[in-house]
Amino acid sequence: MKSRIFRLLIMFLILTSWAFAQVPVVSKGTIVHLKNVASKYVDSRNVDIWLPSNYSTNKKYSVLYMQDGMSLFDASITWNHQEWRVDETLSHLFKEYKLNECIVIGVWNNGIMRQSEYFPQKVFESLKQDQQAQYYKAELFDSGQLILNGDIQSDNYLKFIVTELKPYIDTSYSVYTDREHTYVAGSSYGGLISMYSICEYPEVFGKAACISTHWPGLTERNEFIPKAFYAYLEEHLPDPNIHSIYFDYGSVGIDSIYEPYQIKVDAIMAAKGYTNENWITKHFHGKDHSENSWSERFHIPMSFILKE
Repeated sequence: MKSRIFRLLIMFLILTSWAFAQVPVVSKGTIVHLKNVASKYVDSRNVDIWLPSNYSTNKKYSVLYMQDGMSLFDASITWNHQEWRVDETLSHLFKEYKLNECIVIGVWNNGIMRQSEYFPQKVFESLKQDQQAQYYKAELFDSGQLILNGDIQSDNYLKFIVTELKPYIDTSYSVYTDREHTYVAGSSYGGLISMYSICEYPEVFGKAACISTHWPGLTERNEFIPKAFYAYLEEHLPDPNIHSIYFDYGSVGIDSIYEPYQIKVDAIMAAKGYTNENWITKHFHGKDHSENSWSERFHIPMSFILKE
């Protein structure tokens, strides 16, 4: 059973890296599909912009940047026929609750370079040389597929988001441009880069949702990578007075190894002054590492992130 679950995780890590040609179709709101958005920092990739049904240039919206953009809206174009149901969930929340309405910027990952772009660069560079070499050689459960393909590129990835994509969004759509209304979210390695985003650019991002955050880095328990994350967070967590962070994890499959790492991260959060006003960590028993699980609970981080 365990080996089957891990094989499914391999498929997730590899196949969420596929660059699908299809444009997602949504049942709520509107999608603006930007194909092969160019950058001087990273390779080109698609970006999907979701606008709520009542989008109007007569009001301003918050902006949520999400990783793995191809998996957010339309299960018919994803490798495992699962999706986050972002459009349905946000549309329901906006209708039923008093929340900050937002548009969503779904940034597609860059194929085989996904993990190299999402793993926090300063954390990697803090590892010893032999530990870095071990990570570069690590495979996904002896699958022959390397976890990292090429040099770590997360600093350049964030430069793309912050200095190229965000200015375009800010000038093309009726949105707030300040930190208070700019958010970031993702799962697994996407949770790592979302955490890294708010730490590296605290003047840009006010809130982050880090879902099923892949603290071990590898696909097995280890201590040297999580310890590097703890040290990084000790030094770089943003000011809790003006930032909010959400974490969660499940209990099935690869999520089953996250708890001890998250507990240590939680201790750091508390020591740095985060309280239940600006930080939540949730454990979802029986939930695995998949879009189906994340979509079931997506309303929870969004209710926290988008609260007025």
